Amino acid sequence: MAAVDFRDNLLGISWVDSGWVPILNPGNVLDYFSERSNPFYDRTCNNEVVKMQRLTLEHLNQMVGVEYILLHAQEPILYIIRKQQRQSPSQVIPLADYYIIAGVVYQAPDLGTVISSRALSAVHGIQSAFDESMSYCRYHPSKGYWWHFKDQEEREKTKPKSKKKEEPSSLFQRHRVDTLLMDLRSKFPPTFYQPKPGEKPIPVEVKKEPEPPTETVKQEEREPATKSSAPAPPSKPPPEKRARLQ
Repeated sequence: MAAVDFRDNLLGISWVDSGWVPILNPGNVLDYFSERSNPFYDRTCNNEVVKMQRLTLEHLNQMVGVEYILLHAQEPILYIIRKQQRQSPSQVIPLADYYIIAGVVYQAPDLGTVISSRALSAVHGIQSAFDESMSYCRYHPSKGYWWHFKDQEEREKTKPKSKKKEEPSSLFQRHRVDTLLMDLRSKFPPTFYQPKPGEKPIPVEVKKEPEPPTETVKQEEREPATKSSAPAPPSKPPPEKRARLQ
């Protein structure tokens, strides 16, 4: 009927009475919360005194001590009850909040508990990731550190081994590159050279062959012309026709 877990930390427990769940409303939710099996309820509170004296809840404002009030109600699913310390009719100090969802009572955590829980979850996640990464780390004095993943090993086992086809090499691939470079350098000599690294390149002076004088060129051009103008040798006459002997 009621599930109770008695531990020092009330944030990790919950309480419910299934017999009250169908009939819960803002008028009887405090009576439901004051059940004896509820571990969140303090028997020394002013609500218990008012209940024993059969007084209304309005008399709580005239008393001093611990009391429970209905802070918020959202029928039929959510009710929030506050535990507070009353010092005067107009002065109270909140102590704890409890929320009831579908009849199940929980204690609302304070800010310090929320922050510590989030920090603990983050540290646990980082520690788990560090432990997992360290399990894949390998070390050898001659090789050093490297990563060894189980998934990679399984993929290499399942991957079919394919033989690489050797493609025939061409003459250009078999020929040494330095001979080709020397051949290109002889055909196209450099126009600049650099004495030392970082210095400014100096242009190379290319010695050109002296051109022949214009008079000799003109004379050479005239000679073939004169040769071509000479008369051609006389051609031989055709042979005489001889009469046929009958």
